[in-house]
Amino acid sequence: MMITAWKRTCTALAIAILIGPAPAMSAEWMRETRNGGQITRNVTRDGNIYSGQTTRVGPNGATYTSQSTCRDGFVDRCRRSYSAIGPNGRSYSGNTVTARGRHGVRSIGVHTGPRGNVGVGFRRHWR
Repeated sequence: MMITAWKRTCTALAIAILIGPAPAMSAEWMRETRNGGQITRNVTRDGNIYSGQTTRVGPNGATYTSQSTCRDGFVDRCRRSYSAIGPNGRSYSGNTVTARGRHGVRSIGVHTGPRGNVGVGFRRHWR
C-alpha cells in the first residue's frame, strides 16, 4: 500500500515536470485618441496574478503612465502606481492599494501634487 502511494507521487511529479508551468498570457494594444493623442496598454497574466501598464500621450505633450498588479483569490488585491507630467511640466504621482472581497472594498492611496503636497485618501464600501 505504501509503494502505491509512492508510485502515485512519483507519477504526478513526472507529469508536472513534463508539462511544466502554464505559459504566461499577454495582450497589448495601441490606439489613437479622438483629439490626437495615443494610448498604449499591455496586460500579462501569470497564474492568478495580472500585471498591466498603460501609457497615454496627449496631443499637447502631456504624458500619463500607470502600472498595476492584481492577485485573484478569495480577496482580490491590487496595487497601482501612476505618474503624470502635464504640458507645462507639472508632475503628479501616486500609489493606491485596493482589497476587494465578498463583503466590500477597502482602498488607500497616497498622492503627490506638483508643489510636493501629499494627500492620503481612504475608502471603504460594505455590501
